[in-house]
Amino acid sequence: MTDLQLARAMFGTTMGFHIIFATLGVGLPLMILAAEIMYQWKKDKDYSIMAQRWTKGFAVLLGVAIPSGTIAGVQLSLLWPGFMEVVGKVIALPFQIEIFAFLLEALFMSIYVYAADRLSAGMRILSVSLVALGALASAVLITNVHAFEGTPAGFRIENGQIVDVDPWAGFFNPSFAVSAVHVGLSAYMTGAFVIASVAAFKMLKHKSRGKAFLFHRKALMMSLAIGGLFSVGTALNGHESAQMLHEYQPEKLAAAEGLFETRAYAPLAIGGYTDEATQSVKYAVEIPWALSFLAGNRFDEVVKGLNDFPREYWPPLYVHTLFNGMVGIGSLLILLSIIGFAWRHLLKREAFPHWLMWLFIASGPLAVMGIEFGWIFACTGRQPWVLYRTMLTADSVTQTGNIGLLFALFVTIYLILGIATVVVLRHYFRRHPLEKELEGSAIGS
Repeated sequence: MTDLQLARAMFGTTMGFHIIFATLGVGLPLMILAAEIMYQWKKDKDYSIMAQRWTKGFAVLLGVAIPSGTIAGVQLSLLWPGFMEVVGKVIALPFQIEIFAFLLEALFMSIYVYAADRLSAGMRILSVSLVALGALASAVLITNVHAFEGTPAGFRIENGQIVDVDPWAGFFNPSFAVSAVHVGLSAYMTGAFVIASVAAFKMLKHKSRGKAFLFHRKALMMSLAIGGLFSVGTALNGHESAQMLHEYQPEKLAAAEGLFETRAYAPLAIGGYTDEATQSVKYAVEIPWALSFLAGNRFDEVVKGLNDFPREYWPPLYVHTLFNGMVGIGSLLILLSIIGFAWRHLLKREAFPHWLMWLFIASGPLAVMGIEFGWIFACTGRQPWVLYRTMLTADSVTQTGNIGLLFALFVTIYLILGIATVVVLRHYFRRHPLEKELEGSAIGS
């Protein structure tokens, strides 16, 4: 492998690991806030216990998100010095605002964890709200670097020099708003379905339908409601994202749909794989005119094909599969939410069938997979550019060598962190079983 390939693989692995914890770090505070609000509204102690237990899990995940995020920051400087020179001169100041967002999150997280029982109802909700706000702001500010890569603004490169710098134009680049909304919606969706997955698994273990079963059913229904809501929001935002790609990164949209020839009334290809030899998507189901409508809200919108661009500037054609995986998972999660709501509230059933419970259990891992597919699609679909039509990835990579050794060392760190996370979570919740807390709650009441 070349240094460029190793650097991309190394940073991609780092982000693939970190994004799991970063996404849950945004999604779980909203679930904790929802449980707190439900507790104050219904005065049902189960929701207070949910908030407390989810907070303990969130604290462990945050403890992994911090070092993995630090590693990502270090690797940006180690692996991509050309890109970091632009970041340092254009968007360094607004980029560093993320530190204050993290401080807000950490401060009120500490207050909520260590002083929740001494806070008033309003202050408990305020504390968790500020944790959720800080987590969201931190994620948006960090991922805006990716938005900047796709739609660079606020500078020019003239004779190898960075000139006409406007940091705020770079920060509020054309794709900032769409990317920021997508980060928040998809993180909230994922956090909700991860909780739903755990709740469904626990329901299967507690078949007696006692207090623990009812507790987990409440958690499941709340998670499905929140997850379904944000799944729909993510889908609507995906429509805006497609329009943004159509305007600013047309070859990325063309690669996502395997469209080679520019045309109006362009079809949307679902499934299959892109075959460059025949310039078609094999075994796909095509929805006539749908891609044109997705790109421009009109069926006769002209969508550019890959053949309008030099071959060396095409993204990898497998991004079609990634795009399909992301959209397919999102659609399934919306369907699961609707089925779960209808089964419980319209049909008035006390329990769900086993096949549906296993789908609920799969929803959490599937949501995380959707996040991974989306992130890889977003980054890979921009290639070969690190700054779209401004700087090639190959021109930004380090020339120091020894990347293979670093790659192996960092993968070892991720394995240790991943195993430690599972061990700590299992150990804590085994030492603090739900049944004991439910008994204590009943005695206290």
